[in-house]
Amino acid sequence: MYRETVLLLLLCTTFHVAFSVTDGLLPNGNFEYGPKPSELKGTVITAKKAIPNWEISGYVEYIKSGQKQGDMLLIVPSGAFAVRLGNEASIKQKISVKKGSYYAITFNVARTCAQEEKLNVSVSPNNEPNDWGILPMQTMYSSNGWDSYSWAFQADYSEVEISIHNPGVEEDPACGPLLDSVAVKYLSNPKRTRDNLLKNGNFEEGPYVFPNTDWGVLIPSHIEDDHSPLPGWIIESLKAVKYIDSDHFTVPQGKKAIELVAGKESAIAQVVKTIPNKTYVLTFNIGDANNACEGSMVIEAYAGKDSIQVPYVSKGKGGFKAAKLRFKAVSTRTRIMFLSSFYSMKSDNSGSLCGPVLDDVKLISVRNPRRLL
Repeated sequence: MYRETVLLLLLCTTFHVAFSVTDGLLPNGNFEYGPKPSELKGTVITAKKAIPNWEISGYVEYIKSGQKQGDMLLIVPSGAFAVRLGNEASIKQKISVKKGSYYAITFNVARTCAQEEKLNVSVSPNNEPNDWGILPMQTMYSSNGWDSYSWAFQADYSEVEISIHNPGVEEDPACGPLLDSVAVKYLSNPKRTRDNLLKNGNFEEGPYVFPNTDWGVLIPSHIEDDHSPLPGWIIESLKAVKYIDSDHFTVPQGKKAIELVAGKESAIAQVVKTIPNKTYVLTFNIGDANNACEGSMVIEAYAGKDSIQVPYVSKGKGGFKAAKLRFKAVSTRTRIMFLSSFYSMKSDNSGSLCGPVLDDVKLISVRNPRRLL
């Protein structure tokens, strides 16, 4: 079986076969199959097709876990190998997808040099000129230096090429982020129902979460709802929000939730159709993720011109409470938005940002408002 796998990888590298993706790692997505010794000069990869299933350009290094960079020990979260993208370096892979469908890319990344490191994620060919996104890496949210990021796209063709590129211009051209474990997940299109006028209010549909990581997945800032890794929701803040799962965190309901990890700079929103002068009720759960995020927290919820502040005192060990906002619509469209009032940090001395958990968001129209009094 091992020989067949290696042969398949080598054949696909030679003939550039585009793999049909399923939810999970891309072929050789964790870079465990690496260059031949003859294709390496120290750690620098010298041939553009040296990593099976991938094509590289620019200054790309093949990094082994435990390798030292000055006084820094480079740790790889999954497996034994990762790649480092220097200035203007990129790595890409072709995959087969379902035309017209939405997909989310998830990958692990660690900063190794500059505070302002960033990655440009794109997919081609595509009819949309904005099917790319620059993901800033200046804020690290996990305690071990690695974060998982997500980015979404709509496939305009049945075969696309995913590219991850470091647009950096550092003084040291070798400086750049470490990249490991690239995965793709098909995104369904959640529908609004009579029981909930919000799409994906329980956050069950979202990006792929690596089962061997315990730090969640960051959904970056300024993400619109038509290309969101969190279907139905807009990330309209300056900082990311974190997508968490019940396998690694305490989640109020279901298997997924959102952690608002950057105070008022961490916000999500959704615009819904409403009838002016009609009464609506917005309900949601606020809690903590059982991740040593302790202290007083507040989630602010907005529905058009109405708002509510819901406090929650966290012991950092899991728990939640329900909240409700009753309002009367003033227009045909109402923006529902959530943010955290304060910055919070974990009590484990890691300095990692954390925050309140939001889950089970529901919006219903009320036929008889007096029943809610």
